Amino acid sequence: MKPARFVKDLDHNRIVEAIRNAEAASRGEVRVHVAKEAVEDARTAAAAQFDKLAMSATAERNGVLVYVAPTSQRFAVIGDAAIHERCGEAFWNEVALGMEGAFREGRFTEGIVAAVGRVGEALARHFPRLGGTDVNELPDEVSES
Repeated sequence: MKPARFVKDLDHNRIVEAIRNAEAASRGEVRVHVAKEAVEDARTAAAAQFDKLAMSATAERNGVLVYVAPTSQRFAVIGDAAIHERCGEAFWNEVALGMEGAFREGRFTEGIVAAVGRVGEALARHFPRLGGTDVNELPDEVSES
């Protein structure tokens, strides 16, 4: 699928709402990124984008990136050091597997929203909101490059 069409078909408001809900219950940060270029290895490309988005600059190293490359039909979910230590590779693969099922059915927004929801649950479990206000360290919108 062409990235422009993919992005146009996404319900950005629902995705941003899912990100905000995930972050409201935790001290973590979630971002969704759509790549315009084809990628061979989504995990490697996601790690590079993670760095470009300065996601490791969060105070607790608990940022998570949901990365989608529609041209090559690849995607990955990766977390920064602190959340990865607690969840592990199997969790990220499980979240991605859930996205894959929805994507195969053409339900792209639903797949991303569900992935963000699962990530939010993990962040809330491992980095619960401690009361008071939490600083939103990263933008909530869907980014593209």
